[in-house]
Amino acid sequence: MIPAVTWVGHASMLVQASGLNVLTDPIFSTRASPLTFMGPARAHPPGIAIADLPPIDVVVVSHNHYDHLDSASIVALARQRGGSPLFLVPLGLERWLESRGITHAIELDWWESHVVRSSVEFVFTPAQHWSQRGLGDRNKTLWGSWSVFGADFHWFFTGDTGYSRDFLDIRERFAARQSVEHGGGFDLALIAVGACLPRWFMKPQHIDVDEAVQVHLDLGAKLSVGVHWGTFALADDPLDHAIHELGAARMAKGVPDEAFVLMPIGDTQQVPRRKPQAPSAS
Repeated sequence: MIPAVTWVGHASMLVQASGLNVLTDPIFSTRASPLTFMGPARAHPPGIAIADLPPIDVVVVSHNHYDHLDSASIVALARQRGGSPLFLVPLGLERWLESRGITHAIELDWWESHVVRSSVEFVFTPAQHWSQRGLGDRNKTLWGSWSVFGADFHWFFTGDTGYSRDFLDIRERFAARQSVEHGGGFDLALIAVGACLPRWFMKPQHIDVDEAVQVHLDLGAKLSVGVHWGTFALADDPLDHAIHELGAARMAKGVPDEAFVLMPIGDTQQVPRRKPQAPSAS
């Protein structure tokens, strides 16, 4: 399997790598809301209809906000032909899944990991954000990012986050397995670039485009793709804000155009496998 990514929309990305089909923060509903008749509505339909997805092996969830944890989408995925995916979720969300009849799930704290099919390690890593789904449950469940390690592909997903030292910490934590000898840093980083204005309000919780490029550098990513834009109007920035801002942000930090890109919704892009690990000296 040549690693490939397909942007479904918002923070939902289909990552096909290391023998797995993985979905990040799936939302296929018309609205990012607890209500079907009001709340932020999609500007574009999903890039892939949920019925047209390949069999999903793993779903990773970053936190419980409605634009990242969509009940109807989660339930539909659990009912896919062939059986439910494995849901990997932050600490505190396993009970939420159980209330919807979903038991094929594992919740993780920061830096905890789970290995799928004895070969792909999913590590729940820190981010600067918060959680809340209803009245009285603010920060009752955890939030975070995901670092995923297969033998031939390493990738990262920010979820929602403000800018913090967490990304340098993540790079340092995994430096041994991502040394230059072993192919360098993350092969792919999915980095949020939208819902970032006004900065006085959004800065602690959502990075802007300039900070997203810095996250790319902090992680040592070979390729970054912007997500969390172009789908739902959640803040003051227009849906196409990232398109107009990314070029200048790359140039300011000396990042090549091809190293941090935006994809059309529904587009698929192949990503090179990482270099084979050099044999150990005897």
